[in-house]
Order: sequence, then structure tokens, then C-alpha cells
Amino acid sequence: MCPCVHACMFTGAMEVVELARKLQEEATCSICLDYFTDPVMTACGHNFCRACIQLSWEEAQGKKRRRKRKGSFPCPECREMSLQKSLRPNRLLTKVAEMARQHPGLEKRDLCQEHQEPLKLFCQEDRSPICVVCRESREHQLHRVLPVEEAVQGYKLKLEENMEYLREKITRMGKLQAREEQSLAKWQGKVKERRERILLEFEKMNLYLAEEEQRLLWALEREEEETTSRLQDSVAYLDQQGHSLELLLLQLEERSTQGPLQMLQDMKEPLSRKNNASVQCPEVALPARPRTVCRVPGQIEVLRGFLEEVVPDPSSAYPYLLLYEGRQRCYLGSPPEEHGFCTKDRFVAYPCAVGQATFSSGRHYWEVGLNLTGDALWALGVCRDDVSRKDRVTKCPENGFWVVQLSKGTKYLPAMSTPTPTPVMLREPPSHMGVFLDFEAGEVSFYSVSDGSHLHTYSQATFLGPLQPFFCLGAPKSGQMVISTVTMWVKE
Repeated sequence: MCPCVHACMFTGAMEVVELARKLQEEATCSICLDYFTDPVMTACGHNFCRACIQLSWEEAQGKKRRRKRKGSFPCPECREMSLQKSLRPNRLLTKVAEMARQHPGLEKRDLCQEHQEPLKLFCQEDRSPICVVCRESREHQLHRVLPVEEAVQGYKLKLEENMEYLREKITRMGKLQAREEQSLAKWQGKVKERRERILLEFEKMNLYLAEEEQRLLWALEREEEETTSRLQDSVAYLDQQGHSLELLLLQLEERSTQGPLQMLQDMKEPLSRKNNASVQCPEVALPARPRTVCRVPGQIEVLRGFLEEVVPDPSSAYPYLLLYEGRQRCYLGSPPEEHGFCTKDRFVAYPCAVGQATFSSGRHYWEVGLNLTGDALWALGVCRDDVSRKDRVTKCPENGFWVVQLSKGTKYLPAMSTPTPTPVMLREPPSHMGVFLDFEAGEVSFYSVSDGSHLHTYSQATFLGPLQPFFCLGAPKSGQMVISTVTMWVKE
């Protein structure tokens, strides 16, 4: 473009700006420094907003000494006196003010707030537009300034670069968001699939457990029928023998009431019948307990959800009950010669120990390995924390013990208060036993970990105090118990 043309365009633009500035000055009230609102003209020819001039005259109303005549007030511009009733609306100025408000080049922000001059320059140090008066002030005199048009072009390029950068970031953010939303949808789909699988597997397991339950109940029913049938046959046979004996008794009683000669006639026959009469009891092999074992598939795995690391307390152990901690590779407690036999917490009547943990609520499960020899005597379960540790007492619930103990051979019986407890019969001694305590339910249950079979359950309304795991070995050469990482045996 020709420099002359560019200069003419710039000059024309400047004239437009200057014209707009003058129009703005004409449309601005000298009192409120804002565009006129309902402008009125005084007798001297100056214009003000009606509200502004009325407020100015009301403020001057109290200054009586300055008032020259009643109802007249000084003009804020020239101080000439004017009558209030002489105010005339200036409709032309109203239109000019409205045009100034709507003109984009006449916004107040385009004028310097301090000097009311157009903001034609840009201070690079302060990064703000200034007017030509500001440029000559001390504040900006040493600063580098540019015409607004040049500053706009430079900053417009920078803004374009920033906007392009932000557009790229937004695009990338959109892609990341879409990817995350896709990942979320996939994850929710996987969770839905897993939820359906859990429901399906539990449904299948419930069906399997129901079938296994029916199978065990059916086996138990068959066992009941077989044994009941044999016992009923035995009862019927004995009933038949009893009936024959009662009939013979009646015949003998009738013979004994006859006369002497009648009674003595043919005595050989009734006497021979008496000699031939015998009571034969059929031998029915009756097991102590039903052969059908209560075994719930997966029960041990469920119980292991409550598994805890139970460790015997050395301070409670019988003086000659040795505890070896395999993880630390050391004996727990002091040698037997150094044990205090009269300590409050120590068992001194038999080789026993309790766990370090005390339970007064919740569900707890622990397992004990049994490496026993022959008919070794032992007991395993829980006891109250205040049981007698100085005297030999029967290990039964009345004395605060809920245990399963060895009787002889393969008979493992619960410690009960009845004189003849029903033994828990096992085909083989267990090598791994689990103990489950449900404190709130008042139950202590025992399981064979190797095959998952249920051995015995104590059930009562509530426990009257805190409980501790209980371990007991009967005598030397009984073998070993393994509780968590601790091995326990009796010193010879």
C-alpha cells in the first residue's frame, strides 16, 4: 500500500477518533462526568442532568448569604445566577447522549480515567494503555511506549499463539476424556460381568450345596432306616421271646393252682419246657454315632476368612511345657529351673497354656497342627480367662472350658458335665484341627481341616466372660502341637 494512502487512512482514523472524543465531551455532564440523563439547559446556556443540577442547587440552598435573590441558584459552570423554573429540557442533547452510549468507539474505558483523553499509547513496562498526557508524566516518561495499533498487532499474534496452544490442549483433553470415558465404560462392563459371574457362581454353589445337603440327608436317612430296621427286628424277636415266656409262665401258674394229683400228673413236660426256655438277644452292631459325616464343601475356606494368628502365651505355660518359636528360632520363656511355680498366670497342675489374645466379641478362627504319638492325651479349645490354674479341675463348660480332648485311641470327646459324655468317634486321629469361636452366638465349633468334617459344637446362650485359646498336652512323649509358628511339647 502506498505510504501516502496509509498516512491518509491513519489521519482519517485519527480525525474519527478525535470527532468521537469531542462528541463524547459534548454528551457528558460536567457534574457527574457521565453521559447526560434527562439533560436540561440553564438560562446561561449550560447543560446538566436534571438530577445533577437539582442536587447541586439543593446543596447550595443552605448557603443563604451567597443567594442574591429568592429562587435563583449559581450555574456550576459559569456561576451566573439562574432561576430554577427557567430550566428547559434539551431534547437534542438527549439524542446525542444516546448516540454516544451506542457508539462502540465512545466507551468510557477508551478514555483515560485520570485525564479523560483517548488511550492512544501502550506502555510496555506496565502493559496497559495510556494517553498522551500520561506519556509525559514522571510515571511513564522513562517507559517504552508504542502506538496502540502496533501493540494490538503484536499482542494479537501472541493471543493467536496462546489460543492455538489452548485449542491443541482442549483437543488433547477431549481425546483423553474420550479415552477415559471409554475406559470407564469398559471397566463398568467388566464389573457388570463379574457381578453376574458372582451371582451365577453362588447360584450354582447354592444349588450344589442344596444337592450335597440332600445327598447327606438321604445317606443319613438310609443309615437310620438300616439301623432302625435291624433294631426293630431285634425288638420284635425279643418281643416274641417274651410272649413265649409269658405264655409258659401262665401255664405254670395254672398248673400250680391245681389239686395235688392233677398237678403231679405228667410233670416232665412243663419242666422240660422250662429248661428249654432261653433268652437270646440278637447282636446288632450299633455305632456310637451315625457314620454319615457332617461335611459342608468349602466351609474351611469360608472359616479361614476369620483366620487369626494365635500364639501361646509363655507366661501362662506349665513350667515343663516347652514353646519353640520357629520364625524367631528361639525358645519362648525361661528354662524350667528358672520358672516361678507360684506366678499368678501360670498353669502348674497340668501341661497347659493359653493364647496371648483374649476374645470378648466377634468371630475368630485358628488352626492347630497335631503331631501326636500313640494314645497321647491332649485337649484343645477355649477357656475363660479366669479359670483355675493351680488345681486339677474337670475341663467342662461349668468350669470354664470348652474343649475337645482325647479319651483313648481314636475316641475324641467333648468335655461335658454329664457322667457319660457321648464320644466323638473318628476313623483316624486328626492331623490338623480348626477351632471357630462365635462369641455373640455363644458357640465353639471344632473341625478336621484335612477333610473339612465337623467334629463338635458347644452352643449356649452367652459366654459370661472373655475367652482365650486353650492348649493342653497330657504327658511327656505325647507328641507336639503346632500353633501358628510355635511348636509346643512336654519336656521329659
